[in-house]
Amino acid sequence: MKMYTYKMKTGIKPSREFAKKGLASHAVNIGLKCGHGCTYCSTAAMIRAHGAFKELGVSPFDNTYSIVDPTTPERVAHDAHYIRKRGLVQLCTIVDAWSPEAQQFNLGRKCLEAILSEPGWTVRILTKNAILAKDFDLIEKYRGRVLVGLSITATPDKRDVMSVIEPYASSIPDRIAALRDARTRGLRTYGMLCPLLPGIADSPNQIDELIKIATEFGSEEIFAEAVNPRGRGLILTQQALKDGGFNAESAAIASIRVRAVWSEYVTNLIKNLQRSVRTHSDIKKLKFLLYPKGLEKHDLEEIKQDDGGVVWLQ
Repeated sequence: MKMYTYKMKTGIKPSREFAKKGLASHAVNIGLKCGHGCTYCSTAAMIRAHGAFKELGVSPFDNTYSIVDPTTPERVAHDAHYIRKRGLVQLCTIVDAWSPEAQQFNLGRKCLEAILSEPGWTVRILTKNAILAKDFDLIEKYRGRVLVGLSITATPDKRDVMSVIEPYASSIPDRIAALRDARTRGLRTYGMLCPLLPGIADSPNQIDELIKIATEFGSEEIFAEAVNPRGRGLILTQQALKDGGFNAESAAIASIRVRAVWSEYVTNLIKNLQRSVRTHSDIKKLKFLLYPKGLEKHDLEEIKQDDGGVVWLQ
């Protein structure tokens, strides 16, 4: 995968959107394009107008390259010191601070050190890379101020399926092993089940297994989300699965490109999560992030009848 470096302007910035989600009050991003290459990623649709893509002569929807800013820790250190109103920082919101290109510059650890060296800040880490475990020594020093999260997007038996749509991320078993290590060390953890794809991670049995995994590692919260249909993510995911020989899974992704089927998928996903969390954990821990736009009217009304654990977003 080709890597571009690009100088960004922000370090730590307030994030109203992530505050609404209950994830963080502030955000840090170490680049614009993540090198994990997840086919379903909707970030490109959100930041497609950024000037970097035109300047570099690349399409935001091309998954064959990454964009990283090695100077990010300098701005993060500056902001961590000078921002007066401090809070919970998500590292990161649109990319991954432990992705392959970020690892080359040790950006995850450097940003963590910069933030945690100043009092009053806490950090929520979200990554798909088990290499995070090498930084647990640093996190242990600030164990009360860091929430560790590794996105678990499927059950371990689906590792081969996920390898074709998350090609440069750590395997699901490796991510689970990293969470087990975090739990053993007494670190704070949370669950991130996002996205739970149809035909891959949305059946009652699969969701039960995922909720049990999150519970085993002492998750303080369990975030979950349906796949975002914006952009070309569903098309790319469908094709990657087909090319990899996973025809049934490819067909399941193709089916939700129809609005009514996507709406039904989301409704059933919420029901399955609610049932499982109520059985194996505490419904107060569930945070299902839901943008209601795109839901059929009857599905919307059905969800409203029991919206335990649903975070309604606009």
